Amino acid sequence: MARPKLDIDANEVQKLASFGCTNTEIAEFFNCSEATIRQGYFEYLTKGRSMKKIRLRQIQWKIAESGNSTMAIWLGKNILGQSDNGMMEDDDTPLPFSVE
Repeated sequence: MARPKLDIDANEVQKLASFGCTNTEIAEFFNCSEATIRQGYFEYLTKGRSMKKIRLRQIQWKIAESGNSTMAIWLGKNILGQSDNGMMEDDDTPLPFSVE
């Protein structure tokens, strides 16, 4: 006797992944094994998790643009490679500073 066919909506898998749900949580939601989700819906998991990261970046930019200096500093360090030391790596010359 074959197992009953599972009714798993791929778009729902993608949506749950975009909310940050783990493969195990998604499997529990659909009452199936984690392997079923991981193996059968890999592209939907990947797309959903990419959408989550895009949304988070949008939120971070909005926070930085609203004047949150902490977020602007964090983005500068993580995206632009800036640091707190104020020194260039090649030599000990301080970085130029202007108030203009």
